[in-house]
Amino acid sequence: MFVTSLPPLFCPFRVYLYLINHPKSNAMQKITTFLTFNDQAEEAVNLYTSVFKNSQIIKTTHYGEGTPMPKGTVMSVIFRLEDQQLMALNGGPHFRFSDGISLFVNCETQQEVDELWEKLSEGGEKGPCGWLKDRFGVSWQIIPTALNRLLQDKDPEKARRVMEAMMQMSKIEVKELEEAYAM
Repeated sequence: MFVTSLPPLFCPFRVYLYLINHPKSNAMQKITTFLTFNDQAEEAVNLYTSVFKNSQIIKTTHYGEGTPMPKGTVMSVIFRLEDQQLMALNGGPHFRFSDGISLFVNCETQQEVDELWEKLSEGGEKGPCGWLKDRFGVSWQIIPTALNRLLQDKDPEKARRVMEAMMQMSKIEVKELEEAYAM
């Protein structure tokens, strides 16, 4: 239903890509984040859809005969996280994630920051300023909405103190940001 009846497109890495329809309409989603894994797409999607409350797996496709992966191996997974449609692909070992791109998550509460930080960083790597890498190498920014509000204050001194406090943190702590703001 969400994959068109058009034949697959052939890319240089011998991976078949399909045109994806947005499940809320007949129109194709304008921009879809496309995550290419070695062979962990299904495992990653299962983690992501278990971590985010408003999520679902929409469609899973498998490699067939004469493709770069063994027949029956998961090829791609179309899924939704918080009203964003994404696609994961098992493309082989020549694909690697880099710090040059990340998934930015706006968190309304410290509790949401804490939960996402712990679940997504498990087996991965916690970085500075709200950044982490999950166990698959995907970079995430887990950021409370309060950070932007405090950084946008009309008083540049308050904003500077908030920025300095944030630069000392790994996981962002709203209480500490607010204390720096109030000084």
